[in-house]
Amino acid sequence: MADETVQDIIVIGAGIIGISSALALQARGRQVLVLDRQAETARASEMNAGAFAFTDIVPLATPGIMRKAPKWLLDPLGPLSVPPAYALKIAPWMLRFWRASWPDRYQASMSAQAALMKLAQEALARQVSDTGAASLIQAEGQLQLYEGEAEFRASLPGWELRKQHGIRFELLESPEAIAAIQPGLDRRFTHAAFTPDWTNTCDPARWLAHLTSVFLQRGGRIESADVSGLKPSEDSVQIDASGRAWMAKQVVVAAGAWSHRLAKTIGDRIPLETERGYNTTLPEGSFDLKTHLTFSGHGFVVTKINGGVRVGGAVELGGLTLPPNFKRADILLDKARRFLPALKTDGGKKWMGFRPSMPDSLPVIDRSPGDRRVVYAFGHGHLGLTQSAGTAELVANLVSDTQNPVEMAAFSARRF
Repeated sequence: MADETVQDIIVIGAGIIGISSALALQARGRQVLVLDRQAETARASEMNAGAFAFTDIVPLATPGIMRKAPKWLLDPLGPLSVPPAYALKIAPWMLRFWRASWPDRYQASMSAQAALMKLAQEALARQVSDTGAASLIQAEGQLQLYEGEAEFRASLPGWELRKQHGIRFELLESPEAIAAIQPGLDRRFTHAAFTPDWTNTCDPARWLAHLTSVFLQRGGRIESADVSGLKPSEDSVQIDASGRAWMAKQVVVAAGAWSHRLAKTIGDRIPLETERGYNTTLPEGSFDLKTHLTFSGHGFVVTKINGGVRVGGAVELGGLTLPPNFKRADILLDKARRFLPALKTDGGKKWMGFRPSMPDSLPVIDRSPGDRRVVYAFGHGHLGLTQSAGTAELVANLVSDTQNPVEMAAFSARRF
């Protein structure tokens, strides 16, 4: 069934990128309809660690990382893993990932990421003010923890690069200095870096719900639809979904890990993969957490959510269809119990979600090569919440043909 009414602009996806983009477009005077599958399971926008990780500018594909690739296949519970059943399917993506780890691409990706992070931090302040969301922000900094001097020394080049990009931090070189910020850590963590400007939301689900509420209050609309494809015509773009077709003057694709499937329907092949993230949320009173904790050598974080604690992270490159491996959540929780001896681990709730990931850790924020009336905003990996407000401003500029404040070539849909 086709709806003959041509919508002003349709955003596909009601996650944090989609809703933030919808709000930014509303601010430009656009009439926005959001289409979303509205699945019963919580999306990545609602169950992540709640961090605005503006200091996280280092790409996943670092120089020399491919030497570790065999271990990813042999250790299904490691910080970064590829399930053997998915290894052949992901091989083309891994080749691009390997190329992205070469020093030239790595440095270029880091510079682009730093520019996007700067914009995102400024844009978040504007978004918080505009939507009255200050009560949902907790500014408690972050501790990045290291076991022993060797691991700490190995991290220093990365901190020097952060310094070059204007990121503030303090290096700590004793368990006592660490305990002054976060008591209760095992003394195996002898060194750390503290980033005081790091902020979190007290609950990413409440954050998304708040922004969605503001969008609806300002006249926006959300409809449930499982979008299957795009069909450009002379005067509009047709969106096929759930046995119905919508027509729009312009379209924003912000469907997370499913976005590349929609791009393919208009001829754009984009190498998007899925970082499957796992976590366990513990109830209030589980631990007196003072700051966001990042266990660098183990690939996970411990963060405060509504007074409780969320333990999660790691990267499993496993696509959209393999069943969850909740042993990954269990092993993270077991490590957290050893690293925080006073942590109470009863009553936890496990979760697995899909994070859309590009080989170079940079999102796609660009007009579609297939039809410039379609704008892409996806592929943020584990940085979707962090970069959502900045991405939204870039999307609004693309839609309105306004000059963007950052160099956009690094986020091109054509770069691969």
